[in-house]
Amino acid sequence: MSSDTDTDVTLPEAAGGGASDSTGPDTTEARVTEAQGAGAQVTGAHATAARTGEAITTSALHAAATGADTFPGALREALNRRGLSLERVSERLRVRGITISQATLSSWQRGRSQPERARSLRAVDVLEEILELPAGALRSLLGPRRPRGRITPPGAEGAALQILGEDSVVEKALGARFRHFNQETSSLMVHDIVRMGESGTLSAISTTNVLRASRAGADRAIFVLSFDDEAAEPVDIRVSCGRLAEATYLKGLKSLVLEIHFGRELAKLDTTVVSYAVEVSPSKTPATHYERWSRTNLHEYLQQVFFHPGALPSDCHRYVREKVGAPPRARRRIPLSESHDVHVLTSRCKPGVHGVAWDYGTGTSGTGDRPG
Repeated sequence: MSSDTDTDVTLPEAAGGGASDSTGPDTTEARVTEAQGAGAQVTGAHATAARTGEAITTSALHAAATGADTFPGALREALNRRGLSLERVSERLRVRGITISQATLSSWQRGRSQPERARSLRAVDVLEEILELPAGALRSLLGPRRPRGRITPPGAEGAALQILGEDSVVEKALGARFRHFNQETSSLMVHDIVRMGESGTLSAISTTNVLRASRAGADRAIFVLSFDDEAAEPVDIRVSCGRLAEATYLKGLKSLVLEIHFGRELAKLDTTVVSYAVEVSPSKTPATHYERWSRTNLHEYLQQVFFHPGALPSDCHRYVREKVGAPPRARRRIPLSESHDVHVLTSRCKPGVHGVAWDYGTGTSGTGDRPG
């Protein structure tokens, strides 16, 4: 699962999710709208449940999601529409006598640098031809000349990149929004409840997130939940604190993007609570772990995993990763309670990935029967 800002992300074997700001007494229910991902880099028409419950126009949503009115966003959109990899584009430029590396093209489409020298500007003109864009479509979006050298990502983005790495699912799911992902808030406390079904697959996730505004005017937060198994898809969403403004499922990335509004603008250092629950369709294989990432310090993080009495694990343990994909460390066994759940409570939770893993074993019912 994934999430953001002072946020956290979760990556379980059957599902995951993250959280950010929100507040308000209303309860909102929404069906998930599905959007097909376009290959490894997803930006295509995101289907969105607007706060009115009606889908906004595809073009408006696409521009908002991809930042198509900026040079990086327009370049990403054109690449995805044409289905061209950076390698192929670099090769086509080389054939025309222009040498631009894949790394440079990647920096352009991420907004980390922009073409400024004569050779680079010539490359932009040729890119418009390769991508079948009108003359000047990309060149006209270039801003003023920037300082030499690589552009340093904003604080929030840089912190997220340290934990998630480049080209993460979260970054692909959010597109241009990743650069400003929940910069106006930070998480203070997070409580995740994960429920497993009789077959050992993920059944539901609910999250409560206490957020604090880092600046005045914060009024919303975005959360990304990622699923390991493509068969595990969100089927229903309930927001009990806050107002659901967007629920977009990106099938190609196996990720759910939620935008939750607080119902008011926060003053600086003001706090709010966001709570949501996601029901998940049965996946093909039993889940074996659940993870949440955080890019900032949390005052407290509580993770609970409830197992079905007919599919109890034989062993459970907690662990921490410095970043996504890093080896687990600080492994420690945790006991199963009489309520068939395990929990991990961490105070002064440091940035990183925090997870719980379990093994169903091959014992008898109630002592580790392997589900399925």
